[in-house]
Amino acid sequence: MESSFSFGVILAILAFLIIATNALVAVAVLLSIHKNDGVGLCFTLNLAVADTLIGVAISGLVSDQLSSSAQTTQKTLCSLRMAFVTSSAAASVLTVMLIAFDRYLAIKQPLRYFQIMSGLVAGACIAGLWLLSYLVGFLPLGVSIFQQTTYQGPCTFFAVFHPRFVLTLSCAGFFPAMLLFVFFYCDMLKIASMHRQQIQKMEHAGALAGAYRPPRYASDFKAVRTVSVLIGSFTLSWSPFLVTSIVQVACQECYLYKVLEQYLWLLGVGNSLLNPLIYAYWQKEVRLQLYHMALGVKKGLTSLLRLLTIRNGGSERPRENSCHIITVSNSELDG
Repeated sequence: MESSFSFGVILAILAFLIIATNALVAVAVLLSIHKNDGVGLCFTLNLAVADTLIGVAISGLVSDQLSSSAQTTQKTLCSLRMAFVTSSAAASVLTVMLIAFDRYLAIKQPLRYFQIMSGLVAGACIAGLWLLSYLVGFLPLGVSIFQQTTYQGPCTFFAVFHPRFVLTLSCAGFFPAMLLFVFFYCDMLKIASMHRQQIQKMEHAGALAGAYRPPRYASDFKAVRTVSVLIGSFTLSWSPFLVTSIVQVACQECYLYKVLEQYLWLLGVGNSLLNPLIYAYWQKEVRLQLYHMALGVKKGLTSLLRLLTIRNGGSERPRENSCHIITVSNSELDG
């Protein structure tokens, strides 16, 4: 009981941080899209929305973890909650894949990028992404072999879903996605290295002597860096949970559910907290917009403090200052 309560407190803190950080980044990205009208930022916004929904989904599990064992959630409601968590997590992972593909396409086909990745195509990709995510998340509710035969609270992932479901997700989704990530990263690194060699040859020939390097070179490596950080964060967060779940399926005598549910699953969900921090630090548009938002909040608080000061007895000072200004103005007129 004490362990469940501690897990519930950690889950509550994590849910609050995930919702707060992703909501802040979502607002910043939305304002950036309004200013710049960038298609790539729409994928970043979708990632923030998916991660926010993960925070909302796991916040629904907090009450069950903090309540007494006699008041457990019904199996149907618990299954719906876990399906919603899984759908949001799948949307987050698929959005990371979409961002990696978008950056890959921008480097691979820089001249045709805006023709290929139009607003209509981006909207269709996002709509298909959410449809696939909810099909994956709610799959155990329609397939009996992915469900646990018995249910005993509190509501946890493996209390309602069998590890075979995670095994299927790993083989059909996680490992192919990892291979695709590695392909994108290696090919982008190859293209960026080729651009670097071409620039070095031009500089050696004297064509760019004394000039700055073209911004294309810097943007290529920034895209590779951002994708590599996302891939690394995704891999480190979810691979322990998925690999241990496969071990649980292979070894029926091994009882790894406590490690999976209270540690490794929490680590995977924590990826939704890392994603907004990565974009807030690495992506220039998001970082600048957050800076402007902070300046706006600072100005608003300063104005509010001044207003409160005036209401609390500082109304006489502005009157003295106004008289002083009038006196100076009359003296200048007389002069």
